[in-house]
Amino acid sequence: MFCTLHPERGPDPQPVVYTVTDDGYVGVPIDKVKPKKSSRLQREDNLAADPRGSLLVEHWDADDWSRLWWVRADCEHVPDPPSAVVDELADRLAGTVPQYADKPFHRVLVCRIVRITGWAASEG
Repeated sequence: MFCTLHPERGPDPQPVVYTVTDDGYVGVPIDKVKPKKSSRLQREDNLAADPRGSLLVEHWDADDWSRLWWVRADCEHVPDPPSAVVDELADRLAGTVPQYADKPFHRVLVCRIVRITGWAASEG
């Protein structure tokens, strides 16, 4: 789940596909695969108004609560990312998501991780 801040409604969470580079960039594709009203999405407008966002990843096991965990990456939007970063993120998405193998992106939304927090039910 990627959450941005809408200027009027406040938190604006959306489920997203994402990838992360080794040096802390997060890429969220704006793809041509899923139907959309416009290639400009609300999350982009939100980030233009306030560059803060959070990516929340969780694991839930209904049978074994000792395996529950979550991680939140607080991010800052990078409006003009280096092309090498965009290319790396697009390559990672293409290599892990079969629907993205041909890189059907309008663009890749790039953010930089600024803080990570998390929790796990057990040490293991």
